[in-house]
Amino acid sequence: MLPEPRWLSPSIHPVYARLVCAELRRRGFSEAQAIADTRLDWHSLHHDNSFLSAEQIQRLIVHAVQLSACPWLGFDVGRHTDVSAHGAAGYAAISAVDVGGAFTTIERYAALRQDLAAFRVDTSTRPSLILNEYLISAETRVYLLGHFTTAILRLLETITGQPPRDLITLEWPLAQPDWSEAFSSVAVHVRFASPCLRIVLPEGYLNTPCLAADVEAHRQALRDCDNQLERLARGGTLSERIKRRLLECGRRFPALEEMACAEHMAPRTLIRHLQAEGVRYQSLLDEVRSDQACWLLSQTSHSIESIAERLGYQDTSNFSRTFRRWLGVTPRQFRQQVTTRPG
Repeated sequence: MLPEPRWLSPSIHPVYARLVCAELRRRGFSEAQAIADTRLDWHSLHHDNSFLSAEQIQRLIVHAVQLSACPWLGFDVGRHTDVSAHGAAGYAAISAVDVGGAFTTIERYAALRQDLAAFRVDTSTRPSLILNEYLISAETRVYLLGHFTTAILRLLETITGQPPRDLITLEWPLAQPDWSEAFSSVAVHVRFASPCLRIVLPEGYLNTPCLAADVEAHRQALRDCDNQLERLARGGTLSERIKRRLLECGRRFPALEEMACAEHMAPRTLIRHLQAEGVRYQSLLDEVRSDQACWLLSQTSHSIESIAERLGYQDTSNFSRTFRRWLGVTPRQFRQQVTTRPG
């Protein structure tokens, strides 16, 4: 089981959740169906660029795979992942001199969009792309491996102008599934039950020129990436920093004045900056408490009383009333729902 603070911390740009929703809409599902039972809000998801947690994206992915009845859904979503989804790192990659330079860029700046996994270049034998998995659960692994695979292949095609399907060997780290025919559209050569996800490239492929190579555009895109990386090193946006601080709290959550002091600003300044990001301190506190409560109810066997205490509620009935306000059900009803839900 992944550590709770990391599992609930901001980890992935919402564009990747939007891509899941877009695929469901292409399949004829409504907006309401696409996010049903995910505890996500359609408007916020499509207009707010605050990062989602690994737990939030997992809820959406599990729901989407079940709704679509398509275990290879990740392949299909990855195919529709344009360069723009990768942000500044994507534009820096396609303007590099060659494929090797593009992948050096992607490897260096992957964390700007998500920290679930990242490709690295391996040239110890044949040139390859190996996926390092950091924050991927068993429930989402098939989907995410599929999405990462076809998204990077889509990027390769954009960079070189040629589909890589016939050129690569895909080494898949899971046993051959009963839907293995879906792999034929990804790569001609596939090996199952490999030690890790590896995309083996042809000799000399890393020297392939990029179609959109542009030294000045590449330099400007790298500056943008470095500025974003610097902000990320400081903890991201103010609301993201506050969420991380709240997740690290014990049984007592700080008042707004205490959080302002931790951020080295006056309470009014903190309120003003949060308003500029479209959020309030109380809403961030409610979101963190709600996410922690749901995680503890679904992932542990702790009693409701101990969970209420863990979240700073001295009165269990007060916790139950607040939880009902958040989700429309009591903590006990929520636990029953998640333990009886299929998959």
